[in-house]
Amino acid sequence: MTVNQELDLLVEQFQKIRKRTLEMVKTLEKDDFVVQTAFFMSPPKWHIGHVSWIYEAIMNKIDKNYEFYSREFSEYLNSYYQQFGVPHDKGLRGVVSRPTVDQIFQYFNTVNQRVEKFLVSHTLNDENRKLIVMGLHHECQHQELLIYDLQHLLAEQYKPVQKNKAPIPSPVEKKSVIVKGGLFTLGYNGDNFCYDIELPEHKAYLNDFRIDAFPVTNEEYLEFMNDGGYENYKFWLSDGWEKVKKNEWSCPMYWERTDGKWKVRDFIGIRDVNPNEPVCHVSFYEADAYCKWAGKRLPTEAEWEKAACWNEEKQVKTIFPWGNGNPSKENCNLLESYNWKCTEIGAYPNGRSHLGCYQMIGDVWEWTSSEFTGYPGFKTGFDEYNDKWFTNQKVLRGGSFGTPQMSIRGSYRNFFRLDERWLFSGFRCAEDL
Repeated sequence: MTVNQELDLLVEQFQKIRKRTLEMVKTLEKDDFVVQTAFFMSPPKWHIGHVSWIYEAIMNKIDKNYEFYSREFSEYLNSYYQQFGVPHDKGLRGVVSRPTVDQIFQYFNTVNQRVEKFLVSHTLNDENRKLIVMGLHHECQHQELLIYDLQHLLAEQYKPVQKNKAPIPSPVEKKSVIVKGGLFTLGYNGDNFCYDIELPEHKAYLNDFRIDAFPVTNEEYLEFMNDGGYENYKFWLSDGWEKVKKNEWSCPMYWERTDGKWKVRDFIGIRDVNPNEPVCHVSFYEADAYCKWAGKRLPTEAEWEKAACWNEEKQVKTIFPWGNGNPSKENCNLLESYNWKCTEIGAYPNGRSHLGCYQMIGDVWEWTSSEFTGYPGFKTGFDEYNDKWFTNQKVLRGGSFGTPQMSIRGSYRNFFRLDERWLFSGFRCAEDL
């Protein structure tokens, strides 16, 4: 590919991602843009501005002569980058009326013009291009975070521009598969973009283990609830039990009990909990407690990655469970599926891993037992982006129905605090042999 072709592709990707960001907020009322419903959420206005501001931060890193659009905008839209000044308090993003919604959209369009002009007026080396591409992936991350926030803000009142019917699931047998142990090479093994936290590839030793072919379903989780799972401290880590008591947890987030029936409020509406959908909106503590109740455990991220991507017959690791081909509507439930909810287990037989696990990409992020820290030999690709979170977080794998296709691969490592459950999070169980 020539330099001009690479540039054209980069501009095309940039335009496509920016267009989708606008599409996601196209049906919002102006009043929706400024509301912050909880300290851990952000107003849509802030997301629109922040994903634009990060391109300014990247252009400033590449060219120190680049001047930011506005000091006021930078102070408000900076999330946590101390290198660019003191960030605005995250919990107070919703109390700021200036810049206005109109000004943020004007800023969004101005940054579009600046980025495209910057790309054609600068000779970019490989490191520069990686930074720009990281900006694209960063915007994809915030598209998913925006969906979390829209669920919390509007739920069924949100009207997406695109909405499809979920595929009809195939009959399935809930089972587990045996995975052989030994040395396994963990980390990204492809040639395209990945984050610094997916590198370097390194070997991890695994014992033989068993892992569920499907994520834990609502029906299975209800058995835990009905058996007193939230009332029995024996299943919980000490910190988790404190969270249960303090926050009065008795079910996953967004569930409610009406007339003796469990219902969930999501983008589809207030509806009966579907027993065949993966359980969603549970914290690490809840996932861990369920596993203990079931006599099982959460997989490590190395176990998860091997179960997802290892081809035992060919003795190779693939980028995705089904091989090296990109995700599609035929093999997984990601943002571009526009289902706006989890699909039932068995909905994507074409997404089956070589070892026999299903729906490891899409639907719900899956908690692992692994601490989020840098791999041996880790080198940061962008200061303060990932490396500053190497404490008190657990790794999740696999993506969700809100994850853009270009964002996910088998080696992608997401991370959240142990008590967080506002993300599209579920899990599957593992066992020692």
